[in-house]
Amino acid sequence: MSPESPQSKTTDGQSVYDRIRSEKAPLTEFTISGAGKEVTLDEARADLAAAVGSLAHTIFSRTYGPLVGNVTKTSVETVLKSVEESLHRAKGDVTLLAEELTARIFSEKKK
Repeated sequence: MSPESPQSKTTDGQSVYDRIRSEKAPLTEFTISGAGKEVTLDEARADLAAAVGSLAHTIFSRTYGPLVGNVTKTSVETVLKSVEESLHRAKGDVTLLAEELTARIFSEKKK
């Protein structure tokens, strides 16, 4: 075994130090600000559907064929749209129900 020379240790240490200094600093502070473009609901729905379709293709393409990913993507988008519409209608129904119950429970005293 030959011991390393002090000169080679210094050179290796200096090169590591130089490499660390030249690299971009890691991101340590995470903030959500208005600087970036905000994703629309349609884009988010499409991204989620694409991810689910890709996953379905990866898992099930050998069993069900190569189109399973595309069919799944379309199905997920359709289901998400229908769920959004149903929730929008349900929100109105819940609001109406809450107002009716509030009116019955907390009836105003007659003067």
